[in-house]
Amino acid sequence: MIRRNARLRQEYLYRKSLEGKEKDIYEKKRKIKKALDEGKPIPTDLVDFEFQVRDEMKLNGDGEVKPPSIDDEYARCGIVDPKVFITTSREPSSRLTQFAKELRMIFPNSQKMNRGLHILKELVDACRANDVTDLIIAHEHRGEPTGIIISHLPYGPTAYFEIKNCVMIHDIQDSTPPSLAFPHLIFDNFTTPLGERTMNVLKYLFPVPKDDSKRVITFANNEDFISFRHHIYEKDTYKNVILKEVGPRFELKLYKIQLGTVDQEEADVEWVYKPYMNSTKNRLFL
Repeated sequence: MIRRNARLRQEYLYRKSLEGKEKDIYEKKRKIKKALDEGKPIPTDLVDFEFQVRDEMKLNGDGEVKPPSIDDEYARCGIVDPKVFITTSREPSSRLTQFAKELRMIFPNSQKMNRGLHILKELVDACRANDVTDLIIAHEHRGEPTGIIISHLPYGPTAYFEIKNCVMIHDIQDSTPPSLAFPHLIFDNFTTPLGERTMNVLKYLFPVPKDDSKRVITFANNEDFISFRHHIYEKDTYKNVILKEVGPRFELKLYKIQLGTVDQEEADVEWVYKPYMNSTKNRLFL
C-alpha cells in the first residue's frame, strides 16, 4: 500500500508539472493575443515564440486562446459530494470541542471524531481508506480556537489558516437553529490567482446546493482577512428578504499552502506568508 501511494503521488506530481508548463505557454499566448488586439508590437522576448505558435493560434479561427485544463486535485468536485472529516489537536479544551461540533454543522456530509492518541499519518491513511475528500484539523491556544488546517485528499493541497475573533453559536444572541440543507456560497473580493486558489480550497468543501435552499454561507475578503458568516434567509409577505444569523462567526488569515497532505513534511510549499512581507509594496495577496 505504501509503494502504491508513493507511485500514485509521483504520477500526480508529474501531471502537475506538465500543467505548469502549459500554464506558461498559455500566459505567453495571452500576451501575444493582447498585443495583436491592441495593435501594439509583440514584446521582444516573445517574438521567437510567436513564430512557433502562429499556426496553432490560427486553428481556433477567431484567435481565441484557451487556458490549460484544470489539474485533477478537484476533478471530481461537483460530480461527487465531498466527504469531510473533522478533528482537533490532542487534549482539546471544552471550547475547542464545541467549536469542532459547530464546524460539523457547517459542512454537510461531515463527520467529527475525537483525536485521542492518533498521529497524523494514521488519520490521513484512515481518511484515504474511507474515500474522505477533506481533512479539517482545528487548533487552539489557551482554550481559544486559533487555527484550522484544511487538507484535501488524496494528494493535497493543504491550506493553513489562522482564526481571529471567533464567536460561537451559543455566544450569539437570538441565534437561529442551524439548518442541514446544502448552503449557497458567496465569495467576495478574491481577485488574485492566490485568492482564486484559496476560494477553490474553501468552495469545494461544500456540495452543490438545491435552488430552494434557504441557507447562505459567506466568505468575504477584506485586506487578506476572510470573514466567515453563516445565515439563513426567508421572505415575508412583502417579499422582503430577512437574514437571520446562525453562527459561528470568525475571520480567517491564510499563511501557508502546501502541495501535499498534512502528514507530508517533505511536500513543496506553494505559498507562505513571511514576516518580511509586511514591508512589501503590495501587502495584499488575496
